[in-house]
Amino acid sequence: MAAHRCGFLPPLFILCALSVLTVTWTQETIPLGSHRAAAADSKPTDTKSVAQTTEQLAVEQRQWEATEVEEATSAAAAVSKQDNSSPEDVVQTSTPKPKDEFQEELVVRPLHSGDIYASFQFRTLWQTDFTRERKVSHYGLFPKSLGQVISKFSVRELHISFTQGYWRTMQWGQPFLSSPPGAELWVWFQDTVTDVDGTWKELANVLSGIFCASLNFIDSTNTVQPTASFKPLGIGNVTDHRFLRYATLPREIVCTENLTPWKKLLPCGTKAGLAVLLKSEKLFHSSFYSQAVHIRPVCQDWQCKTASWELRQTLNVVFDLHNSGQGKREWSLFKMFSRTLTEACPLASTSKIYIDVTDNPEGEQFELSPATALLSQAVVLGDRRTFSVYDLTQQITFGTVRSLNVLMRWKSSEGDMLRPLLHAERYVAGYGLQTGEIHTLMYNNHPYRSFPVLLLDSVPWYLRMYIHTLTVTSKGKDNKPSYIHYQPSKDRVRPHLLEMLVQLPPNSVTEVTVEFERALLKWTEYTPDPNHGFYVGSSVISSLVPSLVALDTNSTWQRPLFSTFFPCKEESSYFVRVYTEPLLVNLPTPDFSMPYNVICLTCTVVAVGYGSLYNLLTRTFQIEEPSPGLAKRLANIIRRMRGVPPL
Repeated sequence: MAAHRCGFLPPLFILCALSVLTVTWTQETIPLGSHRAAAADSKPTDTKSVAQTTEQLAVEQRQWEATEVEEATSAAAAVSKQDNSSPEDVVQTSTPKPKDEFQEELVVRPLHSGDIYASFQFRTLWQTDFTRERKVSHYGLFPKSLGQVISKFSVRELHISFTQGYWRTMQWGQPFLSSPPGAELWVWFQDTVTDVDGTWKELANVLSGIFCASLNFIDSTNTVQPTASFKPLGIGNVTDHRFLRYATLPREIVCTENLTPWKKLLPCGTKAGLAVLLKSEKLFHSSFYSQAVHIRPVCQDWQCKTASWELRQTLNVVFDLHNSGQGKREWSLFKMFSRTLTEACPLASTSKIYIDVTDNPEGEQFELSPATALLSQAVVLGDRRTFSVYDLTQQITFGTVRSLNVLMRWKSSEGDMLRPLLHAERYVAGYGLQTGEIHTLMYNNHPYRSFPVLLLDSVPWYLRMYIHTLTVTSKGKDNKPSYIHYQPSKDRVRPHLLEMLVQLPPNSVTEVTVEFERALLKWTEYTPDPNHGFYVGSSVISSLVPSLVALDTNSTWQRPLFSTFFPCKEESSYFVRVYTEPLLVNLPTPDFSMPYNVICLTCTVVAVGYGSLYNLLTRTFQIEEPSPGLAKRLANIIRRMRGVPPL
């Protein structure tokens, strides 16, 4: 029997291999009927199952190829109707590789407080669509790590930011793109995702590894699902907020290990272009630092027939004049970043530096060196601003020394800052460790126009809010919100979520107050430094603020990057998102040193008591004779030397 098996298996294996090779080689030339006849007549009953399996695979392969041909033909027919060409010509044309585009720019704005605001913008456009092409193998300028994240987790929009410090709105004005202190992450998923919470948790863990951050601490206790805030910033009318998740980590510390992977996402890295200025020692020695990554689908042209993915990397930093140790108000690229520019990124289509000279129309306040004749105007945050432009793609910009070091030398510090129309503050009131109040102040500095604002407040579960104590007052009168959404918390499961739509009267301060009670945590839920306090994330205020000038609703690629992030749909208003300060709340904290004191006291008592008793029970007492005197010891030595017995 063994010999029969040994003699039968090799021919069967060879027959199977030959049959598969024959089918593969002849599937384009042999008809299906002749293939069946050849499979039926080629071998006895022992190989019928193999032939049937091979035939089924061949039929499925033909059906799959026929489906692809039909889809390609239908697509070619649709294109041929527009181009007046035949479908055969379109089918034979090979599909072009995705076309990428990279842009970079730096905006420098002198602040009225004497500080310098520098904003980096890097945008990468990738002409592909993950909704149709699930698997993309060709990557150009777009980073593969983020492309795989979008494809695997079916992400429609992703926005993540890391911020160190707090933006002082009343001293610095409105930033181009605001972000809360710590880490912030909000994601829109596609409607094909079935388990949004599971996908959200796994996505946070992956992003935690990519950016070397503590995003793995994002869970259900600090994640909310807004119903009105955080609308999509890209194309698409997504209104189902079940696919939206938002979370913050206000205690996240930003340092060099977060900046390094962020810089590696750039096409040129830090070898060329504006990214050369991103030196960690200078960036983190500042009053404010924020880096962000935004991914969203955008239109490729003004008709928006096709979509592409936009990766926008932003970095905002504010340098303090007094912390820099300089005695005079003079700034340059080398003094800010310890480096100068020698070339643009070779992969960038545009590379520009914008210097805000709106308050310096005739050079009365400061002068720029080297001077540039290029000027550009853009509407930023509802105000028309004028910028001096340095185009790094032009060799004339670097001069004969092949280096660019823009110098700003002040002549006068006079000038008034335009107060921001929308500003917000937040603080905790009360005494003791049992109850308290959260106060949120929203300022409308417009002299004669009112506008609505959307307030989102996420409070941890250990601050038990009393929603019946919610009050909204403006100018001493009750201001009833037109929309309120409140989702109560569950202990150790989810936080509070409060959303309100409030109308802010002109030139007024609107105060939102709510009472809360502090919960007593388990001893394992306290942080290593519980007496430092527990952080509560910033409130988010979104609004369409009246504009001072008419806005351009036509989105064009020629506009600067810092003025095209938020979509503009109205000429009379612009979108603003404002964050308040995070809160630091003390909770009832037990004396964690008491166990240590008890252990020390107990061990001391046991050691003294048990040690004494043990010595008394185990020690043996012996009577010792008194030692002889010196004379007697000398006499014994002499007697021993003489061989006489000692005394």
